[in-house]
Amino acid sequence: MKTTDTLQSFIEICGQKDVSVDSLATAFRKAIERLGFRYFACLSHVDPVHPPAHAIMLHNYPAAWVRRFSEQKLYAIDPVLRRAEREEEPFFWDRAFRTSLTLPQRKMLADAAALGIAHGFTFPVHPMASPNPLPASCSIVPGNTRIGLGSYFVVEGLANHLVSVLGRIRVAHEPIATCNLSHRERQCVLLIAQGKTDAEVASALGMMKSTAHTYIERLKMRLGVKSRTAAVARALITGQISPHDLPAPRR
Repeated sequence: MKTTDTLQSFIEICGQKDVSVDSLATAFRKAIERLGFRYFACLSHVDPVHPPAHAIMLHNYPAAWVRRFSEQKLYAIDPVLRRAEREEEPFFWDRAFRTSLTLPQRKMLADAAALGIAHGFTFPVHPMASPNPLPASCSIVPGNTRIGLGSYFVVEGLANHLVSVLGRIRVAHEPIATCNLSHRERQCVLLIAQGKTDAEVASALGMMKSTAHTYIERLKMRLGVKSRTAAVARALITGQISPHDLPAPRR
């Protein structure tokens, strides 16, 4: 199957109305296998055996490795996860970990390689905001050395699409956590919706710029989001503000 066909097939499955997490994981595994990859791990950086309810945890790693990873708490030292938390750019393991690893980290990578988990490629992913957002990444392990660079970036696109659909499923099937914003925080959200900067919010509300910034950062934290746009969306979803409160779109 051609790369474009693989991508299109996966997107069609993601678009199905009643798609499940299990069917997504199966479709993703089949897609990467067609591209020549052996293993994948699209997951939050937590204990894979006892993850929080809102964690992402999709992978096809060997069960023996997952058990060891959990029992020895390797998720706390895994250099792949740590690097994915520090940097936005994708990276190949072989290039990223030539130096600066501790002895436990070197042993962990050697033990993983003995099970075929080696020469991987990892990129950070950004799951839909939750009350307690967790860092997450997706790693793929090639099944051979003849995979073209383009296939790696196709998988990156697939994984980001996967995470987006997982977020959609979560919103559809789980109650959305709410909090009660203060009157001042709601004012800030509405001004953000108008595209106002921190300085403009401060001017409109008669406060210092630093105070406005503090309010905005606090409401983002309370809503469980990382961006101003996401804060407006979350405030709408949770009923903190009404669509009628928002400015009319420009013609």
